[in-house]
Amino acid sequence: MGDLVEVIAKALVDNPEEVSINEIEGTQSVIIELKVAPEDMGKVIGKQGRIAKAIRTVVKAAAIKENKRVVVEII
Repeated sequence: MGDLVEVIAKALVDNPEEVSINEIEGTQSVIIELKVAPEDMGKVIGKQGRIAKAIRTVVKAAAIKENKRVVVEII
């Protein structure tokens, strides 16, 4: 799951080397923390949060196969 978020985020930002993912796994859910460079924050969030919402939608769709709940946090 984290790999998927990382690939998407690296494609969006200007500084892909500063993208970092932290996965916190529970029994029923997974929290994925996405950190990017401050100047790339707008590119990951998008206008009115549209890109962030799209990333969350794609990850949730992938998580359904594993019967897990996924939360993507952009830090």
